[in-house]
Amino acid sequence: MKRRVLWILPVIVLVAGAYARTLRANPANAGFVGKTLAMATFDELGVNLHTIPANIWQLRLKTQGLSDLYVQSNSWQPGGSTGWHTHPGPSLVIITSGTVTAYEGDDPSCTPHVYSALPGFPNRFVDEGGGHVHLVRNEDPSVPAAGIAVQLIPSTATRRIDAAPTGNCPVSVN
Repeated sequence: MKRRVLWILPVIVLVAGAYARTLRANPANAGFVGKTLAMATFDELGVNLHTIPANIWQLRLKTQGLSDLYVQSNSWQPGGSTGWHTHPGPSLVIITSGTVTAYEGDDPSCTPHVYSALPGFPNRFVDEGGGHVHLVRNEDPSVPAAGIAVQLIPSTATRRIDAAPTGNCPVSVN
């Protein structure tokens, strides 16, 4: 009996910890909407390309197991935020209108990274995924922002995982 109680106690602690983490998660606010435009499942990928003859560009893409590819349309109203979150795979993001600011959860200086469809700003970024916690927010008080993201993740994985702020970056959703 005592042995059974000792075995059940760690299970209860793990379940309680997982539940508490979901309570502290920082979901997107009402000013952000993500919509899936297209989704497809791919067999294992093994692509290795390079330009001929100059070899100035290379691509290597190798997956093990099935992968889901998503094309997402994202929109941010002024003040809208994705909330702190991560993805199980990489995302290629293009900002098509307006301006957004991205924050990295592991950046101790909480450096803002500005991406915009306006001239003079980078309009694209790569989110590496795999537990990389970040937040993307429209800090413009009057102009909406929009973008497209292409994501490749393990098949049947949850595409977006809300996360608690890491503590390195005090930026909040609102």
